[in-house]
Amino acid sequence: MSRLALTKPLRVVASTALVFGLAIAAHIGSTGLGSPDLNTIIALVPLLLAVLMLPFCRGGWRMLVAACMLGLVLYFAWPLLRKNVPLLYLLQHLGINLSLAALFGRSLLSPNEALITRLARLLRGSAISQREIHYTRGVTRAWTMFFLANANISLLLYVFASTDVWSVYANFLGWPLTGVMFFGETLLRRRALPPEERPGLADVVRAWNQHAATRRDAVRPPVSGA
Repeated sequence: MSRLALTKPLRVVASTALVFGLAIAAHIGSTGLGSPDLNTIIALVPLLLAVLMLPFCRGGWRMLVAACMLGLVLYFAWPLLRKNVPLLYLLQHLGINLSLAALFGRSLLSPNEALITRLARLLRGSAISQREIHYTRGVTRAWTMFFLANANISLLLYVFASTDVWSVYANFLGWPLTGVMFFGETLLRRRALPPEERPGLADVVRAWNQHAATRRDAVRPPVSGA
């Protein structure tokens, strides 16, 4: 077996282990177990990285200034943050789902082309049928509603249910629910589209990676950091 063939399964195993590890760490932190300081650090890392990746923080001195400002905020806010670790994880969960809802939903606004329609064009060029355009627009709308519903359910559970119940939903059910949604859409696609208009899972992943690379290139700052 080649080295490349070994690397891909190991990468999948490592990614899966990382996802489960982060989910367990989030559940521990949200339910008040373990060290409050360590739980706060783990909860803050994704939020801080997300802030530093914003376009106005990218490049040279701007990222340095943003990092210094974040450091000052953390220094003065630390006592408050360590007492509200579940709130930090709620912000993570809401941020992820609302960002994805915005990504899919914004593409539905005129004169934009629906995100999944764009992915279909990446796979086969511009030669897609009106039937596929109609279907992919509907699926884009469905994913928008899914992520909005996920964010709203999370917020309602956080406010009205116990922290344990909310944490199980937010930290352990998100990926399985996304998988169920994806599987359901795959079954629907088999009924709605002919075989030549149905991309496989590998094709979908490849199109998504191409789309993500295009977005990264569009917001990448100049090399000089200006």
